[in-house]
Amino acid sequence: MDKKVSRIAVLTSGGDSPGMNAAIRAVVRTGNYYGLEVYGIMRGYQGLLEDDIYRMDNRSVANIIQRGGTILKTARCKEFRTPEGRKKAYDNLKARNIDGLVIIGGDGSFRGAVEFSREFDIACIGLAGTIDKDIQGTDFTIGFDTAVNTAVQAIDKIRDTMDAHDRIFIIEVMGRDAGYIALHSGIATGAENILIPEQKTDIEALVASLQEKERRKKLVNLIVVAEGDEFGGANEVARVIKERMPQAEARVAILGHIQRGGAPTCLDRLIASRMGYHAVECLIQGRRNVFVGIMNNKMNYVPLEKVGKKKGTINEEWMKIVKILAS
Repeated sequence: MDKKVSRIAVLTSGGDSPGMNAAIRAVVRTGNYYGLEVYGIMRGYQGLLEDDIYRMDNRSVANIIQRGGTILKTARCKEFRTPEGRKKAYDNLKARNIDGLVIIGGDGSFRGAVEFSREFDIACIGLAGTIDKDIQGTDFTIGFDTAVNTAVQAIDKIRDTMDAHDRIFIIEVMGRDAGYIALHSGIATGAENILIPEQKTDIEALVASLQEKERRKKLVNLIVVAEGDEFGGANEVARVIKERMPQAEARVAILGHIQRGGAPTCLDRLIASRMGYHAVECLIQGRRNVFVGIMNNKMNYVPLEKVGKKKGTINEEWMKIVKILAS
């Protein structure tokens, strides 16, 4: 436990995710409830260096809980990685006597916060705002549920035309380092195959399974691929399938950034609100440099320097479920 704060600021950093606005709203209103001065920092660490900081009250966050994106904008900032950049950021905070900082972002944003807090007297709290669900220490990340539901809705629509034409469809979803969106959306839409970074892709086994289904006259097949799959994504998978099965009709759909946008789901609004509230509670209690997550429906606090990306942690049972249900 350390000294308590009196003025706090909140920023969003890295890739945007649905629910960030709900988290901002929770931080601002909880801070104001406890009598703290609350500030918003525009464009993440970039705005911190440029002193793009303004005071926020309850009206500042009215009518934003249902909005995707982030009202504080977001950006990546190379200058913040340097000692000189972090010193400039510190000077801008101290000019307003801000001594607490809530960072809503991913593991890269948290690494910057750890360096910053080591060098200067600023208490930092991290909240996981990323659609990839790839942060250790929490069962949920802000934006994942919305992104996977967006993917499911899009795949359901594609399945209609896939079925009408007896086609193979290879659908690429987001997930550069983690396959959670592909796994969840693939199971929820009845995909025959799901390719993710955590599992080595056996393209020969994939083609063999499609050929076996073709012999059974099962011509409609759905393959969901995470963009970070080591084989090379949907277009490369489609290329191999067309070479090996020239008679099959195979199409590619890359869902792209539609997965980042849109109104957050109820779950994302709830977890963002809960995390934002507890971030301020941590600062009031004198906690510093912790990550606020939710595990087993309970708040989980982890030292910020220990938070990183989940690596290869998808349970093998999920892949067994995929194989059995797609038969």
